[in-house]
Amino acid sequence: MAHKLVIVESPAKAQKIGGFLGKGYVVESSVGHIRDLPQSAADTPAKIKDKPWGRLAVDVENGFEPHYVVPHRQREQVRKLKNLLKDADELFLATDEDREGEAIAWHLLDELKPKNIPVRRMVFHEITQPAILAAAENPRELDMDLVEAQEARRILDRLYGYEVSPVLWKKVMSGLSAGRVQSVATRLVVDRERDRMKFKVASYWDLEGTFDAGSKHEQRMFPARVHSVDGARVARGSDFGQDGLLKESAQGKVVHLDRTRAQGLSDALQESTFEVRSVESKPYRRSPYAPFRTTTMQQEASRKLGFSASSTMSVAQRLYENGFITYMRTDSSTLSGGAVEAARAQVRELYGAEYLPDAPRTYASKVKNAQEAHEAIRPAGDTFRTPAQTGLTGDQFRLYELIWMRTVASQMKDAVGNTVTIRLGGAASSGEDVVFSSSGRTITFHGFLKAYVEGTDDASDSKDDSEARLPALVEGDAVSAASVSASGHETKPPARYTEATLVKELEEREIGRPSTYASIIKTITDRGYVYKKGTALVPAWLAFSVIRLLEEHFSRQVSYEFTAVMEDVLDEIAAGRKDRGTELAEFYYGSDTVKGLHPLVTELGDIDARELATFPVGGPDSGIHLRVGRYGPYLEGPDDEGNPIGKRANVPDDLPPDELTLEKATELFANPAGEEIELGSHPETGLRVVAKNGRFGPYVTEDLPDDAKKNDKPRTGSLFKSMSLDTITLDDAVKLLSLPRVVGVDPEDPDQQEITAQNGRYGPYLKKGTDSRSLTTEDQLFTVTLDEALKIYAQPKQRGRAAAAPPLKELGNDPVSGQPVVVKAGRFGEYVTDGEYNATLRKDDSIEDLTLERAAELLADRRARGPAKKAAKKGAKKAPAKKAAAKKATVKKATVKKTAAKKTAAKKTAAKATAKKA
Repeated sequence: MAHKLVIVESPAKAQKIGGFLGKGYVVESSVGHIRDLPQSAADTPAKIKDKPWGRLAVDVENGFEPHYVVPHRQREQVRKLKNLLKDADELFLATDEDREGEAIAWHLLDELKPKNIPVRRMVFHEITQPAILAAAENPRELDMDLVEAQEARRILDRLYGYEVSPVLWKKVMSGLSAGRVQSVATRLVVDRERDRMKFKVASYWDLEGTFDAGSKHEQRMFPARVHSVDGARVARGSDFGQDGLLKESAQGKVVHLDRTRAQGLSDALQESTFEVRSVESKPYRRSPYAPFRTTTMQQEASRKLGFSASSTMSVAQRLYENGFITYMRTDSSTLSGGAVEAARAQVRELYGAEYLPDAPRTYASKVKNAQEAHEAIRPAGDTFRTPAQTGLTGDQFRLYELIWMRTVASQMKDAVGNTVTIRLGGAASSGEDVVFSSSGRTITFHGFLKAYVEGTDDASDSKDDSEARLPALVEGDAVSAASVSASGHETKPPARYTEATLVKELEEREIGRPSTYASIIKTITDRGYVYKKGTALVPAWLAFSVIRLLEEHFSRQVSYEFTAVMEDVLDEIAAGRKDRGTELAEFYYGSDTVKGLHPLVTELGDIDARELATFPVGGPDSGIHLRVGRYGPYLEGPDDEGNPIGKRANVPDDLPPDELTLEKATELFANPAGEEIELGSHPETGLRVVAKNGRFGPYVTEDLPDDAKKNDKPRTGSLFKSMSLDTITLDDAVKLLSLPRVVGVDPEDPDQQEITAQNGRYGPYLKKGTDSRSLTTEDQLFTVTLDEALKIYAQPKQRGRAAAAPPLKELGNDPVSGQPVVVKAGRFGEYVTDGEYNATLRKDDSIEDLTLERAAELLADRRARGPAKKAAKKGAKKAPAKKAAAKKATVKKATVKKTAAKKTAAKKTAAKATAKKA
């Protein structure tokens, strides 16, 4: 029976859209990309294997013609689509409306080769019945400029990866990879760590006071901080440079207080009287934030929900495919007219007319070359469902709620109020004129802040809805000092990137596309270049070696400016203003003014691999070096007999590079990994207790007797930060081995769950069932009482940076097995299990951020691998079919050899034919 064939990317979308279109339509999925450049020698067509460029599968000698293949896993699906096409009287290519989606549509058209039927390009921004029906009735032509731009990106990435990665294999370590954007993202993380390593702490002091405005004021007491001494502003942290010295711009203009002078001033002000020197009041106004685009959603989901960028995109994909939100890969912050009206209707209904501005708000995108045809990420439909009306649960509910709140808030009135700055002055008994300053803010109308307040990357930054009230003082009023004390401070090194701040940095530098950031971060963590410490991204020493090689030999290709310019070039190709072949030729072969990638690779010359992997520790005169070896980083240094590399020591995997000081190196040499220090016998068990320096730092453990059962495990305990292997005693070890410690039972808890004090990967914490709360210090593990623990649990649990990081977690039921999924700590690290399969967490998976969706992915991957014996048997059976399929693909591919010019013409012709049929 004749039908209209609609092809989308995913099975979930196909099922949803098929329900909307009804009879007469067959909706099928391509299951992602149906073809790509070959990923292995086995996939490479025989006709190009012997070509000089065969490994690249891009004819760099003839217009950079790519040679695509249908991967083995996609061949059955392509056959299915071709069979469905035989009975179709119309073909709708309904892939996503972005460059990648446009390229997928073209690949489908070029591979399926429909004959004598109209071909239409169907696009939509949300999967709702009105949107799908409207898209089917209003198709457009295939945009060949977008296809050209996406192909250019794919070829650029292939050339960069396939030419530069082999250099890393030879000179750094086998199995590494380089990428046009991933390498630059890694360089950002490495550069930040370099800044931290060069950083020198500066100490400075100031005065903090609490002042009394008098009994006539309802708000009597208020804080203030010293502003100036004898007219010179007191130095603060921003006045110091990375070298720990005052910046040139601050010298001669600020007074740098040390401890002695600050305490002297504090003592001299104890009996002083103060008067208000000035009161400055300004109106405060804050406008709503724009609706989410991809990057701002990733940043806020990280700050507020603790999601990684990849988790955010995974959850958003499900929301989009099930019709809850609009397309989630967008760099636009605009809303359609219908969406604006839907948001305004909810403002009126939920908050009242006084919160609704007279005219709808519009937002211009701050992203260069943003595709304004797209919409911001918002709830789907012309009327919005509140989070409670969706029926969603878990992570999908939380992300939908975030998107809904942000969208509704974007159509609300400004928040307004006042900011006040008060300056008070007094004379110290030692003769100095000292001025204190206090700032406050009151919000008289919260406006959009009633619905949504944006998170901050720095926990010390005040949020937009925070208020600090000051007494209504006027110039000349007398106030008294309730207390004045000296306060010491130290400057802090630049903060490491988190996923949220790295996404922000990439976007601000215009590196890569917003839709690719999640996969970029996942790639650099999966490759071992970067790992997480809490939420911070820390570069491995391996990344230092890789980036050093790239900076020294591929400086243009790894520069921030060049990578951003390449995005402009791709935008120009997408707009039809630049030619793909010309730009690829300049990138690969170079020009009169720049050297291309190919000559750089072929004319590399000698590279000292040992030097690339060697980094001095504690300065060049220390004689100690860190080396990046095949099995990880290690130290080399002189021994007592003068041998320059007479001793070695492994470096713990989780020791950040900026913490590898000369003192730390000396400690690692004194206690190399594997060697043990005997501390004595445990007073209760009689077992031998030893201290060791392990892969994840120093720890103590017990030696089990020879007749111990196979499943018996020795007790272990990590040393506190205040301890070292040089000073650890048996008493210390016994206390560490006693953890976790039972603090007690909450008398009001119906389940009578024990509260325990435990030392975890992210620090000391309390645990009651699955509810964990952070402790302030490690010593509290032994001193915290039940009353103190109950007070901690009585406080609301904070999210984000202040959230406790439990080492064990219950996630819900696995969608495949239906069994409960939990996180456990095993001998070789944390893992998720549904009782049948265990899947180890990857390096970029933190228990804190782990979601059920991510755990299900890990378990699905583990199931797919299956037992080793069965996997081998299965592969053996499929081998002949694979050969046959490869042969068939080779024969088929041999008939379509073209030059780049012919291919472009063919594409234009195909586009015109599509337009005619449409």
